[in-house]
Amino acid sequence: MDTLPPTAAAALADAILVLHAAIAACVVLGLPLVLLGGWRGWRWVRNLPLRLTHLLLMLYIAGQAWLGRLCPLTVWEQDLRRRAGQAAYAESFIEHWLSRLLFFEAPWWVFVAAYTGFAVAVALTWWMVPPRRR
Repeated sequence: MDTLPPTAAAALADAILVLHAAIAACVVLGLPLVLLGGWRGWRWVRNLPLRLTHLLLMLYIAGQAWLGRLCPLTVWEQDLRRRAGQAAYAESFIEHWLSRLLFFEAPWWVFVAAYTGFAVAVALTWWMVPPRRR
């Protein structure tokens, strides 16, 4: 990847950003959709592989936060941005975009607590709306 032209590095960084945003949206929207779907009787919200993926993603995110590490997608995107000669951010993906989109800034521990609370909420949905095998 050292021989990657700046334009290709920038394009890859943008693609990773889009992928990262899509994953974040799925994780965040997954919780209310599972709760709503459980109440409304939607069968897809009880899909075991989907629910397991959702839970494992959230546990991984919370674990990374507890370890003080950035998401690998953030690290990869920022490395590509530097290779492209673009500005890179040092904070987490969510922290950076929340501060830019919502003007919300907080210490790192607030994000650790939020990720942990959200992971606990996702885990609780396994009890509230249990997944089922086919």
